[in-house]
Amino acid sequence: MQEELSAQGQTGLDPFDALLHVAYNMPPLTRRERARRVKKRNVFTHYGPVARQVIDALLDKYADEGIATIEADTVFNVQPFTDIGRPAELIKSFGGRTQYKTALQMLERELYAGKE
Repeated sequence: MQEELSAQGQTGLDPFDALLHVAYNMPPLTRRERARRVKKRNVFTHYGPVARQVIDALLDKYADEGIATIEADTVFNVQPFTDIGRPAELIKSFGGRTQYKTALQMLERELYAGKE
């Protein structure tokens, strides 16, 4: 399905959008568009500067590579996260592992939320 959509010029789609497009003929959003919408809504203002920097980097990673990349436990071992800090420091910027996981779940909900 992804290959067929790519052949039609629909690239950078999240599998969720590809499915919605094929099943319900909905106009698909690219991952980049989804990430831009989340950034525009500015819903992570209650986090400190380092955590917000991590969230922005997660959104950029999602736009480039997809949801599986930002869900991976090893995401903090690659750039740009290695430029921001060590994995333990990045997780601590959210208040700990549980709070980071909560923030990641919130990020995913925002990515797949309805219209702006």
